[in-house]
Amino acid sequence: MYASFFGLNEKPFSITPDPRYLFLSERHAEALAHLVYGINEAGGFIQLTGEVGTGKTTVVRSLLAQAPKHAEIALILNPRMTPAEFLLAICEELGIQVEPRSEGSLKDLVDLLSFHLLKAHAEGKRIVLVVDEAQNLGPDVLEQVRLLTNLETETQKLLQIILIGQPELRELLGRVELRQLAQRITGRYHLDPLSGEETASYVRHRLRVAGSTREIFTSGALREVQRLSGGVPRLINIICDRALLGAFTEDRHAVGGSVVRRAAGEVFGKNVLPRWLPWATGAAVGAVALASLALVLPRFLASQRAAPEPAVAAAPAPAPKPAPPPDLDALLVKYPGETDPDNAFNKLFALWGLRYVAGSVDPCSQAMQAGLECLTQRGSLAQLQLFNRPAVLNVIDSSGRAHQLLLAGLDGGQARIDLGGAQREIGIGDLARGWFGDYVLLWRPAAGGSQPISLGARGGRVKWLRDSLRRVNGLPEENAASDRFDQSLATLVEEFQRKNRLTVDGIAGVQTQVALDAALNDGATPFLRRGG
Repeated sequence: MYASFFGLNEKPFSITPDPRYLFLSERHAEALAHLVYGINEAGGFIQLTGEVGTGKTTVVRSLLAQAPKHAEIALILNPRMTPAEFLLAICEELGIQVEPRSEGSLKDLVDLLSFHLLKAHAEGKRIVLVVDEAQNLGPDVLEQVRLLTNLETETQKLLQIILIGQPELRELLGRVELRQLAQRITGRYHLDPLSGEETASYVRHRLRVAGSTREIFTSGALREVQRLSGGVPRLINIICDRALLGAFTEDRHAVGGSVVRRAAGEVFGKNVLPRWLPWATGAAVGAVALASLALVLPRFLASQRAAPEPAVAAAPAPAPKPAPPPDLDALLVKYPGETDPDNAFNKLFALWGLRYVAGSVDPCSQAMQAGLECLTQRGSLAQLQLFNRPAVLNVIDSSGRAHQLLLAGLDGGQARIDLGGAQREIGIGDLARGWFGDYVLLWRPAAGGSQPISLGARGGRVKWLRDSLRRVNGLPEENAASDRFDQSLATLVEEFQRKNRLTVDGIAGVQTQVALDAALNDGATPFLRRGG
C-alpha cells in the first residue's frame, strides 16, 4: 500500500521470516557461532535463551543454513509431548523407520535411536538435536533428554543437544531436581535485544533490501523505535510497518519521532508519551549540565565578590531599586516538590477547567476523555507563541536534573511559570538556557479528530477547515460551504502555512490545525498571550 510512495519494491517489515532480510547483529552472530561450535564439537548440551521476538528462530534458521555436510539435524519445534512422542518425533526427523508396535515403547525407540547414532558415528557424521521452545518441555521429557546424552562411545557423546527457549528455560533448568541435566550443559548463551545503534542498522538494512535509496526514518524516529520496541526485532518490525503506513496517510516522505509514537500507540493500544513523560528521564547529558553551569557560574562568582569600600564623603543614598525577579534555578530550588509531571499536568488541566487524576491513566488519555488532545513534540518558543496554548515544558537545571513546569504565559520578553501557588515571571533568556524544546500542550480539535485533512477529502472536518480559514482571512460567509477538499482550499491552506512559517504542503496536519485553532481566538480556551 505504501511501498511505492516511499520508493520501495515491497514492504520491508514483514514479520514472516525471509532469508533476504537476515540481519545478524553482534549478539546474533555470537549466538550463531556458539551453535555452530556445538555442532562441530562433541559435548552434552548447549542452551540458547532470549525474550520473545529477539530473533531465536532467525538464529535457528541460520544454523540450519550453515550446518556442515557431515551434520544431521533433528529439529523439534513443538516439544509439548510425552516422552514416547518426543522420541518418536526425533526418529521421524532423522528418517528412522519405526514399526507401529514400537511407537509407544520407550525401550524400542531408544534402541532404534542408539543404533542409528552408532551407525552415523561410524560414517563420520554428527547427529544434532535442536529443540525450539524448550521452556515447554515437561519434567519427564527433560529426564528423557538427559538420558539421551548417555548414548556415547568411549571417547565422545553420540548426540549433541541444543535447547532453545525463552528465559523461563533458565529457571526450569535451575531446579534442584534437574541438577543432573544442568551439569551437562557445556555452553550457555542469552540473546539480548538490539542496542540503539543495532536497531538503527537493522531498520536501515531492511529498508535497503526493500529498495530504499535514501533515509526514511529520521535519527529521532530511530531513537523512538529503539525506546518503544526495547530493541526486540519483532516489535521493531511491527512498529516500523505501522509508522510507514501512518506517514503515508499523512503524505509525509520522512518518518519522524511523533509518527513512531503514534504508531506504537496503535500497536500497544495505549497513548505513548515522549521519553521524558510521564516521569522525568533522570539526569541530562553531562555537557548540558556543564553548559548550564558555565552560564550560572559568573553570576554566582559576582555575588561572592566583596562590595567596594564606601567613599570618605557620604553620598546621598540612591533610591532603592526593585529586586530583580529570581532566576529559574532559584525557583526550582525553592519549589522542588512541584516540578514532577503530575504537578505540572494538574496545573495545565486546571487552566482548561478540568480535574487531573494523578496515578490514573496517562495525562493525554485523560485529556481525550474531555474532548482534548495532546500535541507532544520538540519545538521553539516562537512555535509556542504561534500555537498560543499553555504547555508543560521539560526543563533541565544547572545540576542536570529534569523538571516539568507549566508555562502559563509569554508576554514580551517575559515568561510566566506556575510555581508556589502563583504565576512567576522569568526572563525568556533564562528559560531558554534550561529548556531544549520538549513540550506538551492541550488543544481542542474539530469534531472527528485531528487526522490530517488533504486534497480529495470530504465531510464535516473539511467544512470546518474551510470555514475556519474564511474567518481567519476575514472573508464573507458562504451560504453553502463545500465539504470537498479541492485545489482552492489547498491554496488557502498553503497561504496560511506560509504566513505562519509552517511547512507549506497544502495539507492541514496537526500543527496547521492547532495554529488555525489558536488564530480563531476562541475565548473559551486558555491562551499564552494576554488578550489571546
